[in-house]
Amino acid sequence: MHFSTRSFAVMLFAMASLSWAIPLPHPEGGGFTKTLSRDLGNHLKRADIRSGTCDRPKTYRKAWHHLTAAQRKAYIDAEVCLMKLPARLSKVHPSVKSLFDDMQAVHQVQSPWIHNNGWFLPFHRYHMFAHETLLREACNYTGGQPYWDEARDAGKFSLSSIFDPETGFGGSGDKNNKNCISDGPFKDYTLVMGPGYENTTHCLERSLNNTASLMSEQRNVDACMKHTEFSAAWPCLEDLPHRGGHNSVGGEMANPISSPGDPLFYMHHTYVDKLWWEWQQGDLEKRLTDIAGMTTTRKPESGWVKASLNDTLTSYGLVPDLKIGEIMDIEGDKLCYDYF
Repeated sequence: MHFSTRSFAVMLFAMASLSWAIPLPHPEGGGFTKTLSRDLGNHLKRADIRSGTCDRPKTYRKAWHHLTAAQRKAYIDAEVCLMKLPARLSKVHPSVKSLFDDMQAVHQVQSPWIHNNGWFLPFHRYHMFAHETLLREACNYTGGQPYWDEARDAGKFSLSSIFDPETGFGGSGDKNNKNCISDGPFKDYTLVMGPGYENTTHCLERSLNNTASLMSEQRNVDACMKHTEFSAAWPCLEDLPHRGGHNSVGGEMANPISSPGDPLFYMHHTYVDKLWWEWQQGDLEKRLTDIAGMTTTRKPESGWVKASLNDTLTSYGLVPDLKIGEIMDIEGDKLCYDYF
């Protein structure tokens, strides 16, 4: 149902006096529109989900520290490319200037139903796939979406090679200049969304915190892997392992709404997705269909709506919409990737 999202977005954002991004009704409703019948999605069998196989070469995602200098440069160059390409979602969000901004907008306007609920892991898996797809299709990137092995750097984030100003994403911000980053490939990029739901032009801010990065320790990951039900594993992953990456980088990344304004967001959430996949592999037959939680962060006036495999994930046309059931298997025909 693209029409409801797009037309409603145009109506909302035509109000030029507003400086806040207003959350748009999601095509699936999520408590904002009618409740769909979810019996089919809730009872999909493993055979149904794994029935498709990749009809293209599988994409392999590697840890940043395993990439060669040439591979790191290719990824950074592709990200810079997204920042230079014109936006496609100006009818969804009037502030966007680039394709990179579009991806931030997709996250910003949907934040009320993609955090602290059953859509958190599925949406961000889909979002990482959308980002990877745009890198490859719009910027001729040939690799997979890398991830940041945060457990490896826990307690010493500031020393990670990912913050190298020459081969990485640049370092922490300048405390004497609003925590704006002053080196690396993204130091001159101007954000047009954030912080939060505000839409302001500002620099990319970071404030690295090694103490906070202890939340990313392997022991906290291991604790999540012990859970046998998605209803417990998802909140665990969204807690310390997830918060560790955001809060330790600080600045834009520390804002749950506008954090995709920092390119590190995609490295971080690809890592979180890897952790979910590792958990799924612990009992693949069961966990390819294991979904729980609600579809919104707060209870809508119409009442809670349970998350379902039949719920639709959207990027407002940047890439095709997908059902949660279609993205549960990363090796299936819709996503077709794996982790090294």
